[in-house]
Amino acid sequence: MTHIWVRSESRPHEERVGLTPQGAAQLIAAGYQVTVEQSTQRSLPIADYIAVGCATAPEFSWVNAPDDAIIFGLKELPEDGTPLRHKHIMFGHAYKGQPSGQILLDRFKAGGGTLYDLEYLTDEDGRRVAAFGYWAGYAGAAVALMSWLAQQNGKMAAPVKAYPSANHLLMELQEALMALGTERPTALIIGALGRVGTGAADLCQAMGVATTKWDMAETASGGPFPQVLAHDIFLNCILARPGTPVFVPASAKTAQRTLSVIGDIACDPDSDFSPIKVYDRTTTWDAPALRVHDAPVLDVTAIDNLPSMLPAESSTDFAEQLLPHLLTVSRIDEGVWARAKDWFVRATT
Repeated sequence: MTHIWVRSESRPHEERVGLTPQGAAQLIAAGYQVTVEQSTQRSLPIADYIAVGCATAPEFSWVNAPDDAIIFGLKELPEDGTPLRHKHIMFGHAYKGQPSGQILLDRFKAGGGTLYDLEYLTDEDGRRVAAFGYWAGYAGAAVALMSWLAQQNGKMAAPVKAYPSANHLLMELQEALMALGTERPTALIIGALGRVGTGAADLCQAMGVATTKWDMAETASGGPFPQVLAHDIFLNCILARPGTPVFVPASAKTAQRTLSVIGDIACDPDSDFSPIKVYDRTTTWDAPALRVHDAPVLDVTAIDNLPSMLPAESSTDFAEQLLPHLLTVSRIDEGVWARAKDWFVRATT
């Protein structure tokens, strides 16, 4: 019997989970054993998992799980150097030259385990089978708008938080906009046709933000792109990769511009291919905006776990996308799982 062990998340502000109780019930009905760790921060209650027949385990006890258990989580593991002996399903962020990624891979090599990186679960055409992109875009646009609102009052964006639902977030933003009067910012989204850009555009539309939507056709010239500087908010929704044009050069800090907030939702500040050259580090829930220039003001928001602001919707959406593939994990040497393992093997040999 294949055993899936859903671990608790150790990262602060991480309330998401990749398997809902409804999904767990389907796995159990298909003959899987499912263990769910208790968690002090998961958005879905442990009682709902118990009700469908899941076993439970103490928080962070996955290190002592049976050798054949497949450990399933989302974000990074505690950085304690412990060798990793299990098969792990998670976002490893280990194949793009990240220093922390190499440390993680070394831990797998030391323990004999295997990483099945969720980012590299792809179909035969190379498309990801499950992603949080829509809710990253939605929340990222919200944080950028929060930053713009704070600027109108001469302030920096306040700490952000998780919301019980997207409606709670919308109501809070609407109240802040109404207090400002009729003024609304303009926004330009690059990557507007993708999952992330669609989420960003939907948030902007809900808030009455006039939005210019760009995708590959509009950026094919390679730049420069003075139109970015002519909007109040710029939302970058495409990943940094070789050949990505520069959308915001370092000179934008002192250029004549309307732009005052950059929401780097793709969030690749330490990549050589980053299309935004005015900042060099991510921002946090406690300090969501980084001021990179004072006069005229320019703030950057770049939080790398944005969907966690809407843990219920984002967990349900992602879990529904992933479940058909979790139901095949008993054949972990085939299909999407084999393709993900190939990435791991190449990175560790």
